[in-house]
Amino acid sequence: MTMVQETAKQILALLPGVDCGGFGGCGCPTCQACAEAIAEGARVNLCPAAGQDAVDALAKIMGVEPVEVEKKIAFIKCAGSSAGKERFSGCESCDAAKASGFEKGECKYGCIGLGTCIERCKFDAMKLEDGEVVIDREKCSGCEACLSGCVQEIIEMIPEDATNFIPCSSKDNEKDTLAICGHGCIGCADCEMACPKGAIEMVYGDKIDGRFAKIDYSKCEGCITCTVKCRKKIIVDTLHNLAEAKETVALVRCTGGSLGHNKLEKAGFETCQEVVDSKADLDSMDVCAYSCAGFGDCTKVCRYDAIKVEYGIAKVDPEKCVGCGDCYRACPRNKIEMVPYIGVKQAACESEADPERRMEVCYMGCIGCGDCADNCPNGAIEMVNGHPEIDHEKCVNCGVCKYVCSRGLLAERVVPEYNYLQREALSAEN
Repeated sequence: MTMVQETAKQILALLPGVDCGGFGGCGCPTCQACAEAIAEGARVNLCPAAGQDAVDALAKIMGVEPVEVEKKIAFIKCAGSSAGKERFSGCESCDAAKASGFEKGECKYGCIGLGTCIERCKFDAMKLEDGEVVIDREKCSGCEACLSGCVQEIIEMIPEDATNFIPCSSKDNEKDTLAICGHGCIGCADCEMACPKGAIEMVYGDKIDGRFAKIDYSKCEGCITCTVKCRKKIIVDTLHNLAEAKETVALVRCTGGSLGHNKLEKAGFETCQEVVDSKADLDSMDVCAYSCAGFGDCTKVCRYDAIKVEYGIAKVDPEKCVGCGDCYRACPRNKIEMVPYIGVKQAACESEADPERRMEVCYMGCIGCGDCADNCPNGAIEMVNGHPEIDHEKCVNCGVCKYVCSRGLLAERVVPEYNYLQREALSAEN
């Protein structure tokens, strides 16, 4: 046995020893070939699945300086089910599914979900659950074999200790992404502009206005900034609670929709969009023309169970709401507004009807008396078309408006102390 062969034997004993079938990051067909390559002078960290202890031992065998190993694991940059997963379920592989083509309304950049990549993994770190490829971080060795098994090229190797992730690879523009997937990056670049370390860049696609965000982990420090600033709230953050780390929450600009909703239901309407499309004369139906229709089009798009219809009106749970704005975009009557998640007052009515008419169609709405505006010591409230609009920059949450409102309309956002601390930290980051 030659010296190289003897050395290769020692090296092989230190490698994981699970042949990746030639698909691993070392580029060798077998672990034996990888060991021989190292014995002949290749870098001692040639095998990406070898840990620090193994690489240190290899360096000692080869008589070279120790090399620092950055352990990486696989991450799938897709969190949705819009790439035709259900339709493709009968295909034999992801490659075959992609070759058959995507249909209108399907994401051509997402995970197909047939698990072709799983066949490449020899460490039992990947499995298929309900059409979703799940990676076991503890089992993943970082061998990189799964990368070449993904026809969509959406698997990325990330540092084992990474805490922030952007699970989307769509390069469609904002309009198309919103129409296809609730979990998709819309390419707004808010995260890129907000990141204090310049760790996020926008990757462009086929369309001029199509792009998605990508994290440079060599710069990322795992702060809260991108999580808070993400409009769609799709950035996964393992250090912070997404429901707490937010700047805005949804507010339904209506306080009482049960009377109108019941009449719309009896008229045969089933969705809010139908009410809008019908162009029905709501006034003749004794329905407030400015109210929430109450059929819950908004609830169908909420990924966080933060909005529900109660007694014919949509209501938001501010503790669950993460401020993604999906309900805001889904409301065909434009009754939802994104407001600051700070302890200020909110006016949940925007009726422009005469006060008498308001009383006839809704017993809970604003009557446009203007007492709140007249008594606000900071001039934070202005009457616009007969309803109050609050300037949140001026509001100091003194409580005067709530005290003088005879209708009990002005609601207060009660915000826990940790939110103020997070906002202060975020401000310091920038």
